[in-house]
Amino acid sequence: MVHTQEAAPGATPRFADAAVTFDDVLAELARRRAEFREQRYVPKDFVDRLKRIGLYRAATPARFGGEPLPPAEFLDRIERISVVDGSTGWVASFGSALIYLAALPVETQAKIYRDGPDVAFAGGLFPIQAAEPTDRGFRVDGHWKFASGCMGADILGVGIPGDESTAGKPRTALLRPDQVEIVQNWDVVGMRGTGSFDLVVRDVEVPREWTFIRGGETTVDEPLYRYPVIAYAAQVLAVVGAGVARAALDHAEEVGSGYAGVTGAPKLADRPYYRAEVAAAEAALRSARAWFYELSNEVWETVVAGDPATDEQNAHLRLASAHLARTASEVVGRLVEISGTAPIYRDHPLQLLLGDALVPKQHAFLGPAMYDAAGAVLMGLPPTTPGFR
Repeated sequence: MVHTQEAAPGATPRFADAAVTFDDVLAELARRRAEFREQRYVPKDFVDRLKRIGLYRAATPARFGGEPLPPAEFLDRIERISVVDGSTGWVASFGSALIYLAALPVETQAKIYRDGPDVAFAGGLFPIQAAEPTDRGFRVDGHWKFASGCMGADILGVGIPGDESTAGKPRTALLRPDQVEIVQNWDVVGMRGTGSFDLVVRDVEVPREWTFIRGGETTVDEPLYRYPVIAYAAQVLAVVGAGVARAALDHAEEVGSGYAGVTGAPKLADRPYYRAEVAAAEAALRSARAWFYELSNEVWETVVAGDPATDEQNAHLRLASAHLARTASEVVGRLVEISGTAPIYRDHPLQLLLGDALVPKQHAFLGPAMYDAAGAVLMGLPPTTPGFR
């Protein structure tokens, strides 16, 4: 059976609520993070809590009632959530993903936000699946992976091929949750609670106006939508790693003064190598983080002034993001190495954080290829990675 998509796929009522503070939500998260890890996803009721503190209107156009945040402010909030729980930080980071929807026709966006600006969008964009063109749009049928946050989403997207009109960039087709089957097969060592399940769609016709070019030109002229889209998508993931590494450092510094081990050796804080490694890890994380935020503020000032971000600025954002993700993972790894036998236990805090810190640096937006691509741009060459900008 072929379905059509006449109505908005899942707009939600206004949720921002001054009575619910950021600290309230962090405290609840601290109580529930084990629940999320066990069930392997952040449930819709907690996504609604994140809506109440404005995270799912932070990339909604102001013309539709959104309260767009400068990227550095949004990144700081995601980092603070990730200190408590990386998986929830990862899911909350996709509050920024509404910048993609700014490439939709304005009329489509008006339908999405007609009941309010707080909309949770999640997508399984890869592997790109063929979609048969129809008179109205595309017939979508296939299986996609890594739909982080899909269990709490109001609208879902899947990746379909581009064509001559998209300059080779893929499209994303938008669907209502009731048009999509979620396959709960997320079984990983890190970010266990992100609910990055597979999506299956069977024979659904999606009108062309409910598709957008990923990273395409926007139809909304506001500063946030002039900020480099793919670079921002990389930043929101990298900063999750920074929050996880911060949690690991806080743990190492707190327990160092008390843990003596089972052999009778001095407590950790009395061992010179432990003190030196903790200090080095602190310096590495703070340095990478400072560069990351400095660049974000610089590029934001550029686009607010009405100027486009340069290729060099985009390359620096991509490079700083990859560097922060790598540094965060290395920091947690170093802390595990110097902490004796305690982290070998599966439920040890550092063991859990080690798995979480691994995930951002493994992401395609943050992997080793980003160094080569950024280096090429900085030397006046074309980027070596497709979709770098």
